[in-house]
Amino acid sequence: MMNLEWYRIFLYTARHRNLTKAAQELHVTQPSVSYAIKQMEEAMGVQLFHRLSKGVELTDEGLALLDYVEQSFSMLDSAQKHLHNLKQLHAGEIRIGASDSLIKHLLLPQLNAFHRDYPGIRIRLSHGKTPDITRRLLDGEIDCAMLHLPIQHPQLIIHTMAMIEDCFVVGEAYKELAERTLSIHELAELPLILLSPGSSTRTFVDQWFAAKGVTVKPDIELGSVDLLAEFARLNYGAAFISRSFVEEELRCGKLLELKADIPFPSRGIGFAVRRDKKLSVAAESFVRRIRD
Repeated sequence: MMNLEWYRIFLYTARHRNLTKAAQELHVTQPSVSYAIKQMEEAMGVQLFHRLSKGVELTDEGLALLDYVEQSFSMLDSAQKHLHNLKQLHAGEIRIGASDSLIKHLLLPQLNAFHRDYPGIRIRLSHGKTPDITRRLLDGEIDCAMLHLPIQHPQLIIHTMAMIEDCFVVGEAYKELAERTLSIHELAELPLILLSPGSSTRTFVDQWFAAKGVTVKPDIELGSVDLLAEFARLNYGAAFISRSFVEEELRCGKLLELKADIPFPSRGIGFAVRRDKKLSVAAESFVRRIRD
């Protein structure tokens, strides 16, 4: 097996065309350089240098080898520089998954701060429903994820980031209803605007009604919180939404909150990583910032 240090000695000797000068730059003795060259030549079965009175000169075989050795050490130097940049967070990437609403209202401020501090790190962000994002995390397609809780899986480490409160919101046409407390049956009879099936929020509200013995069939099913709020504002019905996501609309009166006689339980938002996977330096830095 060839010794990597032999190639380094060969490279410096080829550059200086002198064994002594190569030894000086490598901080080794001249006999060590001479011995390494001899070992290389014996291992390869070819002569690499002509020995001259005032130094050495590459043979044709030595010239052929030099091209490859220079390219190889250049690549190794580039690799070391790249690793240094990764370690110093000057380069790298993080792969994050979350739903659109969580990206907009919770994740984006964190991403903005991280991107400002480490502009060289590439951020790959994918969206989807919590069950889909969870699957991608478990399959190794993403490094970390922001998810609606509860989620329990032995392969995941989940850090609770925030607690959210859900509510039904309506437009101005339903102002009279917003001024009194509604029973669960009254809520169920309204035109309901819900997220499409498969989302954790949709599952949550369906289970909440079912636990009270009420089956609901929404009039409108949508794929984003922004659309839920917009359709509610346009008086299409009552949209089920996290209160913190529409605080501004509620404050300025564009949306009105319906009061239910049975309050919705709080839900958690978690940040998850795989228990058995070592994160990249960039991803570990971002996850640590989220947890802190």
